[in-house]
Amino acid sequence: MTTLQKGDQAPSFSGVDQDGKTHQLADYAGKKLVVFFYPKANTPGCTAEACDLRDNYARFEAQNYVLLGVSADSAKAQAKFKYEFPFPLLADEDKAVIQAFGVWGPKKFMGKEYDGIHRTTFVIDEKGIIEEVITDVKTKVHASQILK
Repeated sequence: MTTLQKGDQAPSFSGVDQDGKTHQLADYAGKKLVVFFYPKANTPGCTAEACDLRDNYARFEAQNYVLLGVSADSAKAQAKFKYEFPFPLLADEDKAVIQAFGVWGPKKFMGKEYDGIHRTTFVIDEKGIIEEVITDVKTKVHASQILK
């Protein structure tokens, strides 16, 4: 499923956030970037994850990290994800960013198989190299998984 690994160059991407602003990898050169993929805005697990990141945002800033959330929701749905997040949420309806990072694929839930976004986080260094790939995301303590 996720084919990108530690040491790989992060894929070049471009996407629009909940406010219509475009974000691309080049915008974050010189900063550590955390790109977290989540299945769907306003669902319990995704809310817990994003709120944990929000609540620890000062810790991320203190270490020169910038956060960027991504799901296949529309910009309108992302804008309704109302928890005063201090980071942008990309509306990747065409799944271009999701597929570039390799986080779209078969999933199983309650015995049912379907294709969807795998909750995965990529920590990218100042030069665009992937430092870490977190596939076993603990939604309520995700900031601690990243900031160790």
